[in-house]
Order: sequence, then structure tokens, then C-alpha cells
Amino acid sequence: MLVAAIPAFPAEAASSAAIRAYDDLQPSAKDYSGQSLVRSEFGDADLRNANFTEADLRGAVFNGANLANANLSGADFSDGIAYITNFANANLSNAVLTSAMLLKSNFKGTTVTGADFSDATLDRVQVLELCKTASGTNPVTGVDTRESLGCKG
Repeated sequence: MLVAAIPAFPAEAASSAAIRAYDDLQPSAKDYSGQSLVRSEFGDADLRNANFTEADLRGAVFNGANLANANLSGADFSDGIAYITNFANANLSNAVLTSAMLLKSNFKGTTVTGADFSDATLDRVQVLELCKTASGTNPVTGVDTRESLGCKG
């Protein structure tokens, strides 16, 4: 019997040294457009009006962050976490938020045209709020925004 050898690859776990933390952001450092911020942490960060257009935020964490009026259009926030985060009046147009955990976050007035929330976890009350204005299809994934949110009607 021939048994193929399976190469052993070490497991990669995020460590505090491996994750870029942005806890003490300076007000002048708010343009993150187009940057690779994979698995970055933004704990309690004041990111009002920040620009994350087309940023790679896969697996990033925004715990208690203030993203009011921030621009996340076209950003990839797949597998990200935004717990108790303020997205009020933010722009999430064409953003990919697949499998993101977005509990206890505020989406009042948020623009979600073309955003993909497939398999994302949101509070029911926030889904109902987002469904009021949700429209469009995500240009990257081809998924309808209303369908990804589970909007009725």
C-alpha cells in the first residue's frame, strides 16, 4: 500500500505581535484607502470620517470603534468583527461583509447600496433598519444586497 506523505505546515495563529493594533490613532492618520489592513485591530478607536475606500479589512476587528460618517465603500471586511461599533451615516456601498460579526453595532443612516452581507451576523433590529434603504448588487460577489440581508418584500 502506497501512502502519500502530506506536508506538515505549521498552524498560524494570530498573536499580539502579528496583529497590527490601532488603539491610539492620531486624528491626522485617518486615510486608509486602498491599504492592506488584514486582521488589524481598532479597539475603541475614534475613526469618524475616516477613509477606508477599497481597503482590505479581511478579519479586521473594530470593537467599540466610532466609524460615524466613515467611507468604507468597496472595502473587503469579510470575516471581520465589529462589536458595539458605530457605523452611523457611514458609506458601505459595494463593501463585502461576508461572514462578518456585526452585533450590537449602530447602522442608522448607513448607505449599503451594493453591499454584500452574506452569512454576516447582525441584530434583527439593525437588519430591519438596513432593509429600509438596501438596494443594488455587489460588483465583486454579484450578490443582491437585499437578499444578503434577508430583507422581506
